[in-house]
Amino acid sequence: MPDTLHEFLTRHRIHEVECVIPDMTGIARGKILPRDLFMASGEMRIPKSVLLNTVNGQQPDNGPYVGDTDPDMVCRPDAATVRIVPWAAEPVAVVIHDCQEWDGQPVQISPRAVLRRVLALYAERGWRPVVAPEMEFYLVARNQNPHEPLQPPLGRTGKPEVGRQSYSIDAVNDFDPFFMELSSFCDQHQLGVETLIHEAGPGQMEINFSHGDPLDLADRVFLFKRTVRETALRHGVFATFMAKPMEGEPGSAMHIHQSLNDAEGRNVFSQADGSASALFQHFIGGLQTYIPQVMPMLAPYVNSYRRLAPYMSAPINVRWGHDNRTCGIRVPKSGPAARRVENRVPGVDANPYLAMAATLACGYLGMRDQLQPSEPTEGSAWNVDHELPRHLEDAIRAMRASEAVKQVLGETFVDAFCAVKELEYATYNRVISSWEREHLLLLV
Repeated sequence: MPDTLHEFLTRHRIHEVECVIPDMTGIARGKILPRDLFMASGEMRIPKSVLLNTVNGQQPDNGPYVGDTDPDMVCRPDAATVRIVPWAAEPVAVVIHDCQEWDGQPVQISPRAVLRRVLALYAERGWRPVVAPEMEFYLVARNQNPHEPLQPPLGRTGKPEVGRQSYSIDAVNDFDPFFMELSSFCDQHQLGVETLIHEAGPGQMEINFSHGDPLDLADRVFLFKRTVRETALRHGVFATFMAKPMEGEPGSAMHIHQSLNDAEGRNVFSQADGSASALFQHFIGGLQTYIPQVMPMLAPYVNSYRRLAPYMSAPINVRWGHDNRTCGIRVPKSGPAARRVENRVPGVDANPYLAMAATLACGYLGMRDQLQPSEPTEGSAWNVDHELPRHLEDAIRAMRASEAVKQVLGETFVDAFCAVKELEYATYNRVISSWEREHLLLLV
């Protein structure tokens, strides 16, 4: 047990500790332990197969990935992640754990280990990625019937939103009690959130994070999702990170801004004269080449592909452009020190560890292999043909076929992750939708 962790638990008089790991869906799995037992054990043991849970709690044949005996793995607390759980009735802490084999090696199918693997490739070349995610989500009225469409919630006015309220201050203020408590929870949770924006959809919000280390940001996003959902429940509404929760309304994204520093903290995307560097061009070239091959990590569910439609604030291809929000890859206007790339493809439903690992892997491959980007798109990229997979089955097929992706992310992880996604897709395909009953029941 690290001394810093022991001191934190003692100083805050912690009663219980939530010991958590993110599975492949980004759901928090683990155990809740009394403080004394947590400090005495120094680790948590749970079945390695827990990492392979689908979003609805099933598992593919896990033998090839964890062994035939369903063995335990050792989960060790990362002291840097310990935080107070601000909504708990008693002093409770949460600590994110790293998944290890019994010989101390990382579990290859652990999302945290996959991101660490990609960051190690950058470190070998003296590069330090810097990221800043933007998180969109919807507040919706409580819904107990999954067959009923979601509805906007009622704010202080007692009326649901109508029309589009992009960047409306009054529309945000309608939910002041929720956001006041969310802000307090985020501060206590040390999540480093910054800007609050009302997006286009009814009850759709966006919260931006301060930039920093990718693993730390993934941890913060992982905890942020739990915080938003908990706060919403306390205020009588639901918060959803579905990519496309409402028909006819914009979907929700996790835009990821990315830059790259050297050992001295200089942005290697810019040259000494302030112009864009060759590495900057190669990074974009890598995104354009490989984003279609890692789409299950950026758009992991059937619902994810409903978001990726033209004229709905979402990309349909991997065109890039300067300050062009119709493109999948946007280069914001900035000075040389802040030159960065915004990947607008990931949905907010993505596992943050895997989304960051995927986008950084694409950029790394582009720089390693000196891939050249296309010419920047000057007009609307929505007038360019689709270049992304149109549904999850195509996305899984493309990812399985990519040898470069397997090399960077690990073949075991790619095979296991695709097996999880294939099982989810097969489960979805057994569902008979309301559209089928409406249009096929008596007409065919």
